Amino acid sequence: MSQIIYLLRHGETELNVKGRYQGELDSPLTTEGIEQVKNNAKLLKLFIDNPREWDFISSPLGRALQSTDIICEVIGYDKAKVTMDNRLREVSVGKWAGLTTKEIENSWPKLMENTNSYNWYFNSPNGESYDSVVERVSDWLKTIRNKEKVIVMSHGLTGRILRGVYKNLNKEQALVLEVSQNTFFKLSDNQIERFCSDYDDFY
Repeated sequence: MSQIIYLLRHGETELNVKGRYQGELDSPLTTEGIEQVKNNAKLLKLFIDNPREWDFISSPLGRALQSTDIICEVIGYDKAKVTMDNRLREVSVGKWAGLTTKEIENSWPKLMENTNSYNWYFNSPNGESYDSVVERVSDWLKTIRNKEKVIVMSHGLTGRILRGVYKNLNKEQALVLEVSQNTFFKLSDNQIERFCSDYDDFY
């Protein structure tokens, strides 16, 4: 059996626009975010012959579920059949949730030393470690091994790490993977293919 996984990220949220880190906090999609998800869904629909043949699994966080509802509507998937899995939630940034980079630098300057824009999240007080995220997404990938066709709604950082685990990348390689909100990925046969909905000619 050759498995196909389509991995999506939720659309832009109000906290995204304000430059505030969400982690496990929640924030509704912006008008732009709703458009991003609709465009991703229209492109995804081209690859989904019969929605009933697919499993749809989503992070339980509100912004992911709001995005999942939009995808279901566009591709004709029965929302009642979507399952939620806590292992797909966004990486927890502990006490840094809801703050801007500037606020974090001002309050925890020592924790920002020797970090870069890709790995600093993992220094957050009461936050999640990289290894614990690797463990939960690895565990999730194992549990879906027998599912042939899977659509997944997750988050930026978690989606990066999930793709890193899938391709057996190290931490540095995984954390620089793309996370734009108008892009989704096909994971199949140990390969990752990128699809970008940021154009108008697929309607």
